[in-house]
Amino acid sequence: MKYNDLGKTGMRLSRVGLGASSLGGVFHTFDEARGIDAVAKAIEMGINYIDVSPYYGYYKAEQVLGKALRQIPRNRYYLSTKVGRYGADGKNTWDYSAKRAQQSVSESMERLGVEHIDLIFVHDIEFADLHQVVDETLPALVELKQKGLVSHVGCTDLQLENLRWVIEHSAPGTIEAVMNFCHYCLNDDRLADFLDFFEANGVGVINASPFAMGLLTERGVPEWHPAPQPLVQACRHAADYCREQNYPIEKLAMQFSVSNPRITSTIFSTTRAENIEKNLSYAESPINWQLVEEVRRIIGDQQRVTWKNT
Repeated sequence: MKYNDLGKTGMRLSRVGLGASSLGGVFHTFDEARGIDAVAKAIEMGINYIDVSPYYGYYKAEQVLGKALRQIPRNRYYLSTKVGRYGADGKNTWDYSAKRAQQSVSESMERLGVEHIDLIFVHDIEFADLHQVVDETLPALVELKQKGLVSHVGCTDLQLENLRWVIEHSAPGTIEAVMNFCHYCLNDDRLADFLDFFEANGVGVINASPFAMGLLTERGVPEWHPAPQPLVQACRHAADYCREQNYPIEKLAMQFSVSNPRITSTIFSTTRAENIEKNLSYAESPINWQLVEEVRRIIGDQQRVTWKNT
């Protein structure tokens, strides 16, 4: 396993990290005992970074992860969770107030069974008033940092422009890390356009969802996936092509997402120990760059054809 510095935090994260969204049943149903075993396998194989959120499975992911972490020494992993986005009874809720943010951290620590959080994110700021994030949410988290309850503060979002705006309008050094998803994978590498900005501001970068939330898999996307049908169909064609080449699209997707040394860690989610082993073996194997170009061309060409015919 390779390890990289996360900005100026002093944390050295494994190049591949474990996302715990699957422990909340976000993508598919799962067996809890197997999910707990998968967390143990990740640590055993050198993964030292785990990310979760109270939003995943409406608190379930933190609860299940907490059970897994009770079996693992605290010095074996860095842990991040989030504030701002929640849900219950199948309904999304958002609350970026200072009071709720601080309360949320306390609740997460209790569910996770830990006494501090290494990295706390403001979750999916595209759903927030960005001025509130800057003026209220982040200062509340910095206050917890001063009290020693959290070590570092960051933001997550799909929209890279939002991350840039909040960094530009926050006090220097407030945001120490960002997490962006689905923007450094085979079908979309837009995150690369923002790396100079993040580095200039001393912000570490974490990439999430190398499989584009199921787009770049044989299994395909869950029903709730937001991708337009032309993209879904294009990625299906790409998966079929990779199968013909005897090169699983999941392997190529993982290899591509971990290939940029300027990105500290790329996280993927699973509830199966065998998937931990498989994906780490993918990450450590040499990438077929010619196939990368062919797949990216297939995705682009197929999208254009599908859009034209709709």
